[in-house]
Amino acid sequence: MFMIDYKQIDWWYWLATACLLTAGVAGHATGFVLAIGLSGIQLIHFTMREHSLSAFTVQVRFWFLILVLVAWPEPMQVVYWLPVAGTWARSIFGYCAMARLLSLMPWNRHVPFSFGFLVRTFFSRPVRGSIMQGLPPAPQMA
Repeated sequence: MFMIDYKQIDWWYWLATACLLTAGVAGHATGFVLAIGLSGIQLIHFTMREHSLSAFTVQVRFWFLILVLVAWPEPMQVVYWLPVAGTWARSIFGYCAMARLLSLMPWNRHVPFSFGFLVRTFFSRPVRGSIMQGLPPAPQMA
């Protein structure tokens, strides 16, 4: 199922970032620099929009920026394949592995951590908006 949401600014940010990172792994190192810059701009934009550093959308962008910065040194650039695959998955299918990973952090979840919760988090269908609203509820114990 495609989730191309061209009416949303965040979709355009992720698409542009995916293109820049793809250019970087294709041998144009400027793509990495521009992707880092665009990620910083995106972080500032969403921090201002949400009026909070702890907003989930801001957390995703912060940790994405950290990931692309960690991958910047030459010996680490193989790591760029992770955000390349992730940003294309986010842009085309709406699946954001970074958001799903962050939703597992203690400060972002309201249910106890379990293997079932982990499986539901990573294998539930993509949703419009935040994975935080889209996670299926934990099964009820009788």
